[in-house]
Amino acid sequence: MPQLNQIALVAFSQLFWLLLVLALIYFGIGKLMLPKIQSTVEARDRRIADDLAAAQAARVAADETEASYRARMDESRAEALKVAAAAKASSAQATEERMRAANEANQAKVAAAEARIRAAADAALAEIEDVAAGAAQDVVSRLAGVNVTAAEAKQAVKAAMANG
Repeated sequence: MPQLNQIALVAFSQLFWLLLVLALIYFGIGKLMLPKIQSTVEARDRRIADDLAAAQAARVAADETEASYRARMDESRAEALKVAAAAKASSAQATEERMRAANEANQAKVAAAEARIRAAADAALAEIEDVAAGAAQDVVSRLAGVNVTAAEAKQAVKAAMANG
C-alpha cells in the first residue's frame, strides 16, 4: 500500500512545520509579548505601591490634622472654661456688691424707721405723761379735794413711771 509508505515522509514534514510554528510562537510570546506584559504588571505594581504610599502619607497627615484639631479643641475648651469661670466670678462679685449696697440701703432705711419710731414713742410717752398728769390732777382734786398744780402732777407721774 502506497499510502502507508508515505506516512513517514508526511509525518516528518508535518512534525517539522509543527516544531517551526511552535518555536515561532514561543519566541514571539517570549520575546515580544512577555516583556510588554511584564512592564504592564510592573507599572501596575508601581502604581499600587505609589497609591499605598500616598494613602499612608494622607493617613499620617490626617492623624496630624486630627491631633492638631483635638489640641485646638482642648485649648478652646480650656479658654471657654476660663472665660466662664471669670464671668461667674465677675457675676458673683457684682451680685455681692449689689447685695451689700442693698443691705446698706435697707439698714439705713431701718435705722431711719427706728429713729422715727423712737421719736414717735418718745412723743407718745411725753403725751401720755401729759395726759396722765392731767388725769392724776383731776382724780386727786375730785377724790381728795386737794388742788395739785400741773408741775406737781407731772413730777408724780414721772416718779410713778420710773418705778414701774
